[in-house]
Parts: sequence; structure tokens; C-alpha cells
Amino acid sequence: MKIRKVEPLHVGQFMFVRVTTDQGITGYGEAGTWGHIEAAGACIRRFAEYLEGKDAFAIEHHWNVMHRFSYFQGLAENAAISAIDIALWDIKGKALGVPIYELLGGAARRKARIYGHIYENTIEKMLVECQAKMEAGFNAFGHLNPFLDEGHDQVYFKTHIKKMRDAIDNTRRMREVVGDRVDLLIEIHRRLTPAEAIVFARGIEDTHPMFIEDPIRPEGPDAMARVAEKIHIPIATGERFATIYEFQALLARGGVEYARVDVCLCGGITGARKVAAIAEAHQVQVVPHNPLSPIGLAACLQLDAAIPNFAIQEYATGFEAGIFESRPEHLGSNIVDQVPRPDNGFVDIPSGPGLGMNLLPDAQRIRPPLSKPISMRPHFDGFVVDQ
Repeated sequence: MKIRKVEPLHVGQFMFVRVTTDQGITGYGEAGTWGHIEAAGACIRRFAEYLEGKDAFAIEHHWNVMHRFSYFQGLAENAAISAIDIALWDIKGKALGVPIYELLGGAARRKARIYGHIYENTIEKMLVECQAKMEAGFNAFGHLNPFLDEGHDQVYFKTHIKKMRDAIDNTRRMREVVGDRVDLLIEIHRRLTPAEAIVFARGIEDTHPMFIEDPIRPEGPDAMARVAEKIHIPIATGERFATIYEFQALLARGGVEYARVDVCLCGGITGARKVAAIAEAHQVQVVPHNPLSPIGLAACLQLDAAIPNFAIQEYATGFEAGIFESRPEHLGSNIVDQVPRPDNGFVDIPSGPGLGMNLLPDAQRIRPPLSKPISMRPHFDGFVVDQ
């Protein structure tokens, strides 16, 4: 089976790839650089020059060619490779009439535990949304930022003591609302310095969160390991990593307990299963990252089914049009033919051929292309705030 056409599809805030073969089979994949999706689209068009006319089943070979041919790796290139890789696995599963997980060794599980997003700019709204998510059947909440998701139009400054005490108190108030029925997955979005992260994590130990995610900027594995050594809450990180080698560097330093591999950024299903294997060797669990569409979710779920060290899956209930606002349904639900629905905190893993999900033919009409404007929240002193 030969690859006939590889084309990027900019749909709403998402970048997909559609790969068609000479036997009429179509595969879909998604690129994970949501801040620079146009660049990923350009890379998809570039890789099409190599892929068209090639064997659609030679997935590992193509993965290595795309990674190695130019000596360069980066977010846009690797997001494009990820999207293409997912689409090729989708094609192979459809051609053989099996879900992708059957090609990865078969299902280790049939359901995946999920967590929903909570985005709000006040603690009062967060507490209301915690109650709503519990009533909707979730038993874990993520993107749970006790420093709040305030708008970029609001200039920021707090004293150290108030910054710490407000966030610690917010975490305790959330725990009071949910009791022990819900796991709290605390999301900091690289907002703190190592010193601040240590103070904050020690202050919320008694709330027993499942993990604290990206407490500091993730580029420095030594700094993340330094924080991990001084706190008693497991760290989750890795969603911005584009290569397996970044995970290896952090795992070797003991800087992560939950590997947040992004299937749509770190090399697709081929790359993500490599990360999962490295993590398994370090007795680290995997929490796949997906603030993207249901196509990205479907790719994650196929991985979740096949690996032994899966912990929980991100299920994006918010971030519509890039706005931090909680919603009841999965992001992008109206552009695919089906979406796994939450049931008591779990979803069924799609068992149809390939991804078990397809992009609708008129997806671009439903969601015209949308780009994220470049902006950051200003600090009172004139610098910027990571958030």
C-alpha cells in the first residue's frame, strides 16, 4: 500500500494531517504545537515531499528518516512527525481491521481513567466547577491551578507571602469541597521559581494531591530534579518535550514520577511508546497530555490501552478557542464522528479499526482556521508572567 497524498488541515485551533493511500484508506493525525500550528502545517507539507509514493506500512522507517535527515529537531518538526505517525498507524489499523492497540501487543486494559479540566479566574468559580465535575462523574480534576487562570489583561503582583498563602488556601478549599472522592492534579503551568515551588509544595502536602504538574519551567532537568528532591509530592512533567531524549535526561535525574508525554508532539504513537518503555524501566507512570481535539485523545487512548504503566488520561473540558473556561464536553467534539463519554471517571477505549475515530468531512467549515495571538500577562515591574 502506497501513500498517495499527505495534507495538513487547519481546523479551528487544531492542526491535523490527512494521509490517503492508493487503496482508498484515509488516516488522521494531530499536531501538538497549539501555539505554532501554522509552522507544524508547513513541516507537514515538507515531509509530504518525501512520503508520497512510499510504503504506508513502513512506520518506524519513516519516523527515523523524518527525524534524522536534516540533523535538526524541534517542536514544529516533531509535531508534524507526530501527526503523520498517528495517521500512518490509523491507516495500518484500518487496513488490517483492528484498533491500533492490537498492533502494539494487544490491550492491557479496556477502559482508561480520565481527568477533566477546570479553568476559572476565581476560587469561588473553581469550587462551583469542582462540584459540577463531580456531578458529571469525574473522580479526578486536572488543569487545577490554585494560582488561578486570570486574564492576560490584568497586571500581576503579589508579595511572596500572599502569593504562597493564597494558593495554599485555595488548594485546601478545593480539598474540602471534594473530600476523598476526587484526586486533585495540581497544575502550575511553569509559573514558579524553584524556591517558590518548594515552599508551595510543602504547604499543600496535607491535601495529598496526586501530583504537582510543571511547578517550574521544564527546560532544565537539573532544576526540576532539585525541586523533586526537596518536596514530598510527586512531580508530573514532560508535555513540552519533543524528543525521547528529554524524557531520558529527566528520568535519569529522578525529576519526574508521572511522565506527561504528548503523543501529538513527542513523535506520535511510535515516539510515545518509546517514552513509555523508558519510563517503565524507571518505574514511572505515564499520564498522556492532550489539550487538543478528540483525534489527539483517540491516539492517547490507543497508547493507554497497550502500556502497563498508564496512570490517567487528560480529557480536555475547556480551552475552547484558546480561552481558559471550563466546559462540560470534550474540546472539539463537533468535528469528529464520535467521542468516548465519561462514565464514573473512566472512558471506554475505542475498539474500531485504527484510531476508532474519524474527522468529519466538513470539519473546516464547522471550525474555520483560528490562530492563537502572541501575548503574555504583564508583571507590575514591566516583565512577563508565565501562566
